[in-house]
Amino acid sequence: MAKDDNETRDVDAPVGPADWLSQAAVLSEALPFMRRYAGETVVIKYGGHAMGDAEMAKLFARDIVLLRQVGGNPVVVHGGGPQIGAMLERLKIESTFIDGLRVTDEETVNVVEMVLSGAINKNIVAGINSAGGLAVGLSGKDGNLIRAEKLRRTKKDPESNIERILDLGLVGEPDEINPHVLEAFEESDITPVIAPIGAGPNGETFNINADTVAGAIAGATQAKRLIMLTDVTGVLDADGNLIEELRVAEARRAIGDGTISGGMIPKVETCIDAVMGGVAGAVICDGRVPHAVLLELFTEHGAGTIILPDL
Repeated sequence: MAKDDNETRDVDAPVGPADWLSQAAVLSEALPFMRRYAGETVVIKYGGHAMGDAEMAKLFARDIVLLRQVGGNPVVVHGGGPQIGAMLERLKIESTFIDGLRVTDEETVNVVEMVLSGAINKNIVAGINSAGGLAVGLSGKDGNLIRAEKLRRTKKDPESNIERILDLGLVGEPDEINPHVLEAFEESDITPVIAPIGAGPNGETFNINADTVAGAIAGATQAKRLIMLTDVTGVLDADGNLIEELRVAEARRAIGDGTISGGMIPKVETCIDAVMGGVAGAVICDGRVPHAVLLELFTEHGAGTIILPDL
């Protein structure tokens, strides 16, 4: 028998010769891509619909385990905006937003840290461990992984044309990433799952955008890929069709001419910054698609929009 006598057959496995041949073809296509990512770091920003759906969360966990088993080095960075909002509402703590960013006072940041570093982080860790992997949860405060500074934003008054500084409270941005912490995990085959919380110079706790953290970590580790799982298929052209590949200069032009607009702009800018910082390629793809990570890494067609360095 090909199978170990002590193993049980997977009830979801292919059941006929045609299915077996199809599975073999998929594995054959994936093999050279598996070799490409062996020993390479892949930073995955996990959030949106996929994180809130129990079945999709199981598939994501299996993808991370498989990536590790074929020799890749996955690093997961997660968000949690909806869960934070729900907890603040439950605790009757009012939230205000400026340009889409949550104004974060000390009371709010305590809730943010509790939700991100607590329930969300540990649920992701538990999912990966249940799927046969070995994951450990941490925040940017652990081991000084993320040294942060206060986010500085300005906004121009349309009437007076005067720029004013926006005070978002304890909202931060990465100032320095300590890659040695992540190198220790890589050497021990442990997958780190990171909550986007950073420590300020005076011990303050800063809430940081998860996309920004993922991009900064990808740059600091010189990752082979940064994968941003979102709730859209990727970057779309003026006709609504998926753009499969963009060079940095093309991406900047698409922002300038309005092809890329709204909430997609900061995601693309994060990808550009990561690529300019040494990441081989940054991908924006739909996390609602089953096995989106594997489709992007181990198939010829990929799963979204990849942003690459200029030639």
